[in-house]
Parts: sequence; C-alpha cells; structure tokens
Amino acid sequence: MTTSYAGRSPSELVEETQQSPRERYWARIVFATLRIVMGFTFFWAFVDKLFGLGYATPSERSWINGGSPTKGFLANSADGPFAGFYKDIAGSGWADWLFMIGLAGIGIALLLGVGMRVAAVSGAVLYLMMWTVVLPPETNPVVDEHVIGALALLALALVHAGDTFGFGRWWKRQPVVAENRWLI
Repeated sequence: MTTSYAGRSPSELVEETQQSPRERYWARIVFATLRIVMGFTFFWAFVDKLFGLGYATPSERSWINGGSPTKGFLANSADGPFAGFYKDIAGSGWADWLFMIGLAGIGIALLLGVGMRVAAVSGAVLYLMMWTVVLPPETNPVVDEHVIGALALLALALVHAGDTFGFGRWWKRQPVVAENRWLI
C-alpha cells in the first residue's frame, strides 16, 4: 500500500513546497548572524593571540610579547598521520605570519560581509587543516567542529550572507569585483 496525500505522493508535495517570504527573510537573518558570529570567532582569535588577553592566550605568550601563535597548538596537540609535519612547522615565522594574516583577513571579511568567497574557501582550508592536526577527532572518528565550521563557511558564501547586515551588495558593485567574480 502506498501512502498518498490528496492523490499525491510525499515527494510531489516536497517538490511543490516553496519557501515563504517570511521564511526567506528569517533565513537571511539567521545566515547573516551566523556570518557575523563566525567572523567574530576568527577576529577574536587573532586579537587574543596578538595581545594575549588572557582567554586562550596569556599575555606572556602573546605575539607582541614574542610568543608564537602556532607553536602551542601545533607542537602540543598534533597527533595522527600529519603530526610530524605540524610539529615541524610549529613556531616558524612564516607559519605564524600566515596564520595570523588568515585569522585577521577571514574575520574582517566575514564581519563586513565582503570577499565572502575568498574568506569562505580560506576559512574552510584553515578549519580542515586544524582538523588534520588532531586526527582522529576525540569525540567522533571522522567529524568534529572543524568540519562543521568549514561547511558552514562555504554555505555562507553560497547564500550570499554578506548581503544582509553587511557590505556585500556594495562590494559586488565595485568594478574590480564585477570583473573578477571570485572576489565576491
């Protein structure tokens, strides 16, 4: 026996269901809020590692006081198949600079809603690299918050989350961005 609703199958009902204007409005709000919150986490990590505000980084280990933003995590947390690689680059100047530029750039882009494609791909790569540092994850053999964060960033770029509560619409009208769509 097949279930039907007014002579239609469940799959036909799903295909016909459209998002209401109210649902679209709230989806934009939720994705914009997620973009801002994720941007704040990246930018906060940059500020805390730079100045050592005492949250994840104590003052004496801040970057401006001679500490390394990559050494602690990479040297002490690296495990699994890539442990040797990450322990080798832990604390190196080029890795510190790239990491800090990445945190600041991704955070600022997400907060402002500009350069969402570049920020999303860069952030996803950073998240996935951090995921490979701790393989296998402690709480699940495959997926942890780094994988979820990477996917969330890509989703934010795909739904143009920078257009709501951000400068995304203005950014897209800039000549250099209009000519180079990858900069959206």
